[in-house]
Amino acid sequence: MENKLKYVWAMIIVVLVNILVISIVTNLGGSVLTLSKVGSQGEEVKSIQTKLSNQGYYKGKIDGIFGSQTKSAVVSFQKAKGLTADGIAGPKTLAALGVGGSAGAQGGFSSNDVTLLARVTSAESRGEPYTGQVAVAAVILNRIEHPSFPNTLAGVIYQPGAFSCLNDGGINAPISDSAYKAARDAINGWDPSGGAIYYYNPAKATSSWIFSRPVITVIGDHRFCS
Repeated sequence: MENKLKYVWAMIIVVLVNILVISIVTNLGGSVLTLSKVGSQGEEVKSIQTKLSNQGYYKGKIDGIFGSQTKSAVVSFQKAKGLTADGIAGPKTLAALGVGGSAGAQGGFSSNDVTLLARVTSAESRGEPYTGQVAVAAVILNRIEHPSFPNTLAGVIYQPGAFSCLNDGGINAPISDSAYKAARDAINGWDPSGGAIYYYNPAKATSSWIFSRPVITVIGDHRFCS
C-alpha cells in the first residue's frame, strides 16, 4: 500500500512539473511573438518610439502609449524598409527596428554569417547608394531560398563564378560600416531588389546572357533581375 502511494505521488509530481514546464515555454513563446499596435502600452512601446524618434520617423512623446501618431510613424518606417505597412509592430518590424532579441544571431544567421554577407556586399556594391547595398545583400539571401542555387549562405557566395569579387580579390578588402548595416537590414527583411536573384552593372557585364534577364528595378549602377 505504501509503495502504491509513493507511486501515485510520484506521478502527481511528474504531471505538475510537466504542466509547469509547458506553462513556462508557452509564456516564453508568447514573448517572442509579441507585437505592439494601437492601444498597446508598456516598455516595448517606449523602445519602439525611441527607435523611431532616433531615426526621424516619430516626433511625439516617448510615453509608452501606442496611439495614432506612433502608428503613423511605424507605417512610414515599414514603407521605407519594404515591410508590410500595417502599422503593427510585429516580429519583422521589431527586428528591423532593433527592438527585443539579442545581439547574437539574427534571423538564424550566426555572427560569422553576417560578417561574410557584409564582406561580399561591401566588395560587390562599393560606391553604390545605401539602398543598392541592401539590395545586393538581399539578392544573396534570395538565392538561398531559390531552387536554382545552394541553400546555404556560404554555398551561394562560394558558388563558382557567382561573384566577381571572389575572382578579383575584392572580397579581401576592408568591410565598410555601411555594408555591415546593409547585411543586417537585408537579414531583417528589407529587400529593395524586389525579390531579384541576379544583378549586374551594364557598363561592366561581359556575359550576354545576363542582359536577357527581366529587369525588376534599377538602383545606382546596378540592374536587379529575376
